[in-house]
Amino acid sequence: MARLIPRAIPRPTGLRARLVITFTLVAVTASLLVATIGYELAKTALITRTETTSLELVTRELSSIDFPIGKLRPGEAAPTSRELTRVAHALSGPGRSALIEYGTMVASEGPMSMSDVPNELHGRAKQSVVTQRKIIDNELYLIVGAEVYRDGSAGPEATGLRAFVFFPMHDDERQLEALRTTLAWTGLVIVLIALVVALLSARQVLLPVRRLSAAAQALGQGRLDTRLPVHGQDELAGLTARFNDAAAALELSVSELRSLEAMSRRFVADVSHELRTPLTAMTAVADMLSDEAEHLPEAPAQAVRLVLREIERLRELVEHLIEISRFDAGTATLNLEPVNVADSIQDCLEVRAWTDKVTVNASQGLTANLDPSRFDVIVANLVGNALKHGLPPVVVSARATENGLEVKVRDHGKGIPREALPHVFDRFFKAGAGRARSQGSGLGLAIARANVQLHGGTISVRPKSPGTLFTVWLPHI
Repeated sequence: MARLIPRAIPRPTGLRARLVITFTLVAVTASLLVATIGYELAKTALITRTETTSLELVTRELSSIDFPIGKLRPGEAAPTSRELTRVAHALSGPGRSALIEYGTMVASEGPMSMSDVPNELHGRAKQSVVTQRKIIDNELYLIVGAEVYRDGSAGPEATGLRAFVFFPMHDDERQLEALRTTLAWTGLVIVLIALVVALLSARQVLLPVRRLSAAAQALGQGRLDTRLPVHGQDELAGLTARFNDAAAALELSVSELRSLEAMSRRFVADVSHELRTPLTAMTAVADMLSDEAEHLPEAPAQAVRLVLREIERLRELVEHLIEISRFDAGTATLNLEPVNVADSIQDCLEVRAWTDKVTVNASQGLTANLDPSRFDVIVANLVGNALKHGLPPVVVSARATENGLEVKVRDHGKGIPREALPHVFDRFFKAGAGRARSQGSGLGLAIARANVQLHGGTISVRPKSPGTLFTVWLPHI
């Protein structure tokens, strides 16, 4: 049988909502507390006033009895029912009932009878003037009971005459109901006022916080000259001042770092270009030596070959540094044109004499809008990396996707360690300590990624069994 699971009510998480709710709760609690205390005080005062007035009335009327009661003295006659009725009539009034009990006689004025007198009150009335509230026929009454005492030779003597007066409290209840209504409306108005004050206060309190948030966002977006005006001497003003100090320090640090970075880039570019001229001369001499190496003795021939390899490595490093400096300076641009992808890959391999080492899977009719020279760099770096650090067969495949061109380069070597995969596109990174002196500058994959990103594409690497697979995606431009 399916069961409905009640969804949890989300708690307010915003600082503004929490401030308003807290402020409102405090106002509601204070209003309830004040209203409750005020109501109880008014209720007590009203009941006390009613009881005092009732006791004074009963005491005054009973003290005015002028016929003999209690222990009769010589010449005194027992009271008649008419006299008792007269006393009851004097104690009664509009809505008020009175009962006079004297021995076996009971005189009454009003609808009440002795059965309406509580037993507890009846017993306590023998000792003093007492009161008790009781609901009779859905109406609240204050019942006053008292026994009349008469001065005797040994002091006050009980006469046995007891009076019970029923005072209706509907006027008091109406006053209390009116008071409850007034307090309820007053409390509602106070809560509404508190809510408005809470909203205004929260807005006033959170305005500096929102300004700080906007300023922090501006700093995060690179606007390091962002500052905030400082108003007042409170905690928020202190926080704003510290934010301004931190922003100023950050701007100074970033400015220094940018200056150092620009100097570093300029140094690398200058050194690379300065090395190019002597390197060209060295390359020309190396070409002459390579032709003569076969005719030299073994030891000089090995030295010549070593020099040739190092010159080639130095030439590649300088070319890569010059290319990286273009990207760092932001001067790298795209010259797009329709390119036959299969022909471009074949040309890349033929120029570098890799045709017999690499298998190409690409349709002859596959074309894409690319920068041919930068696409050549991407393919050359990926294939060169596979040939240097992997094992054959090295396979290059290209295909058109729904929204771009996908090129994959895979080798079948032992692969790149998993812990090195996140760093293969970092500059000068070489997987494994044993590759520190291997051929290559450590910049090839970084340059490949920069060229891919310049096209608006992506490049990724993942291990295969065996080998490593690089995937390049270039969008339609």
